[in-house]
Amino acid sequence: MSAFLAVIPSWVLGALVMIVPALVVLAIYRWLTHWLIRLAGRRSSFLQRLLQRGQGPASAFVVIFALGAALPAARFSFPVFAAIGHALLVAFILTIGWTAAIAIDIAITIYLRRFRTDVEANLLARKHVTQMRIMQRVATTLLVIITVASALMTFESVRQYGVSLFASAGAAGIILGLAARPVLSNLFAGIQIAMTQPIRVEDQVVIEGETGWIETITSTYVVMRLWDLRRMIVPLSYFIEKSFQNWTYDNAAQIGTVFLHVGYSVPVDRLRQKLDQILRESELWDGKVGKLQVTDMTETALQLRALVSARSPGQTWDLRCEVREKLIAFLDREYPHVLPGQRSETVAPPQAQAAACAPDGDKAGPVTAPERRIAQTARH
Repeated sequence: MSAFLAVIPSWVLGALVMIVPALVVLAIYRWLTHWLIRLAGRRSSFLQRLLQRGQGPASAFVVIFALGAALPAARFSFPVFAAIGHALLVAFILTIGWTAAIAIDIAITIYLRRFRTDVEANLLARKHVTQMRIMQRVATTLLVIITVASALMTFESVRQYGVSLFASAGAAGIILGLAARPVLSNLFAGIQIAMTQPIRVEDQVVIEGETGWIETITSTYVVMRLWDLRRMIVPLSYFIEKSFQNWTYDNAAQIGTVFLHVGYSVPVDRLRQKLDQILRESELWDGKVGKLQVTDMTETALQLRALVSARSPGQTWDLRCEVREKLIAFLDREYPHVLPGQRSETVAPPQAQAAACAPDGDKAGPVTAPERRIAQTARH
C-alpha cells in the first residue's frame, strides 16, 4: 500500500485528502436537509420553500468549512497552501453575500404574506409590495457591489490600486460620476419611487399615449404591460423627470363617458330612464355616477353624453361598451327614426305637381296612372 501511495503524486494525495471528506460531509448534510424539508412539507408548504431556498448557501458553507478543515492535513507546499486558503476566503465572502441576498428575499416574502393583491381593495397591498420590491432590488445591488469589492480587496494588487485610487479620489470621483450618471440617476430614482410611490405594481398608467399596467419595477427600469400584451420598458428616471397619468394612484374607481348622436325628436327623458335601468341591472356599475345630458347640438343631430362609474378602469371600459350597446339597441327597437342615417325624398315631376294642385275638373291634361299615384301621395 505504501508503495502504491509513493507512486501517486503528492498533490493528488493532498487533493484526495481534501475532497473526499468534503464530499462525505456534503452527502450527510444533504441527507439531513432532505429529511427536514420533507418533515416541514407535512406541516407547512411555505416553511418547506424557505428551507429549499437556503439549501444552496448552506451547502456551500459546509463544503468550504470541510475543505478548510482538511487543508492542513493535505501537506501542500506553502505557495499552494496559501493559494487554496485565499480561494476558500474569496468563496466564503461570496457565499456570505449570497446568503444575505437570500435572507433579504425571505424576509420580504414573509413580510408581504399579510398583503393580497388579488382582491378588489388592494391599494394598501400594492403600496407595500411596490415599496418592498424596490428596496429589495436596491439593497441587492448594493450588496453585490460590497461583496465583490470585499472579495477583490483580498488581493494585494487590488488593495494597492484601491489605496492609490483613494489618494486621487477627487479626479476619479468626477470621472466615475460622469460615467455612471445614468445608473446612479436610476438608482436614486428607484429609492425616491419607493418612498413617494408615484407608481405601484399593477397601477394603470398612460405613458407616451400608451395605456397599460405596471408589471415589474426593477432597480433601473419599469416593465409596463400594455392592453394588447406587449411590454413597454421605461427607465425609472422617467417617472421622476416627466409627467404621466396614473389612473389608480389614490383610488381605482373611474368615470367613463358614452357619446350618442341622435335626431332632435329623441325622447331624452325616456332614454334617461333606460340608462338608469341598464345601470341597475349591470354588475359593473358601482352605484355612484349615472347621468345622461345633452352636451351639444348641430344642424342635424344632438350629442348626448352618458356618465357612468365603475370600481376600476377595466370595469369602466366594459361598462361603457355595455351601456353603448344597450342604448343603441333600445333606440333601434323603440325609436329607429332618431338614429343617424341617410334619408332621400322623391320629388314629383312638374306635370304631376300641377295636376295635384289644380281643382277637380280643371285638369291641365290627361293624367297617367303613375302621375295619379304621385298626386295622391302629395295630397296625403
